[in-house]
Amino acid sequence: MQLLQLQRDLARRLDAAGVASPQHDARALLMHALQLDWSALVLQGSRDLTPQEEQQVERLAVRRLAREPLQHLLGTVEWGGLTLQVSPAALIPRPETEVLLQLALARLAGWPAARVLDVGTGTGALALALRQARPDLQVLGSDVSPEALALARENAQRTGLAVPFVQADLLEGLQGPFQLIVSNPPYLPEADRQTADPEVGHDPALALYSGPDGLGLARRLALQARPALRPGGTLLLELDPRNVQQLAAELDTQGWRVTVHPDLTGRERFLEAGGR
Repeated sequence: MQLLQLQRDLARRLDAAGVASPQHDARALLMHALQLDWSALVLQGSRDLTPQEEQQVERLAVRRLAREPLQHLLGTVEWGGLTLQVSPAALIPRPETEVLLQLALARLAGWPAARVLDVGTGTGALALALRQARPDLQVLGSDVSPEALALARENAQRTGLAVPFVQADLLEGLQGPFQLIVSNPPYLPEADRQTADPEVGHDPALALYSGPDGLGLARRLALQARPALRPGGTLLLELDPRNVQQLAAELDTQGWRVTVHPDLTGRERFLEAGGR
């Protein structure tokens, strides 16, 4: 079969299986399986594939048709200017979380050598991207999962960025003060388990769900963060658009100065809190 025809057939199969971006995923799988860049994929469209090449593509196609995340099949994701290894050990970094990175960098402007803590670091994406953008920062990443920490350390070695990663349940055992505490904690209500896309099932549940309203860990984190922040310091959280205003109201009554920021689609998602 010719390369272009296989790409079209694969896109149709992915579409029928309910994959959200079938044409993109078909291209990505072919490029990965055959070790081609985009231009080679276009230029070789009329080339007949060998049986071995078709088998290589099909092995990946079967897994994607079963709704295994594309990023797990490719093994890496581009995020925050970094190429990061991904696996089922940690949440796949999402594009919308890059707004959290931008907000963090904006709050750190004018604070040389500031201490920063990334809670629930997962792949280490946020901590590593902060360190890359601001080499002067003292960045620490923490996670409760040993498997996620192993992945974060691999990414630190892969990127050559000097960020230590430690095991901790939120801030327990960690020594402040910090200028910034940033986190993309689990924020989905438990009921979402019943309606989540099949791909979501490949992420660790520990990184996704947090109580009936999704705010169980975020509330705990806010309580622990306040005494761990320097005067003028900031807590930045990514939350669900369905519950971010609820936590914002709760923190306001506790004496925090709270601002809610939108994501790239205009939905309220990011909570910024500081002392009054």
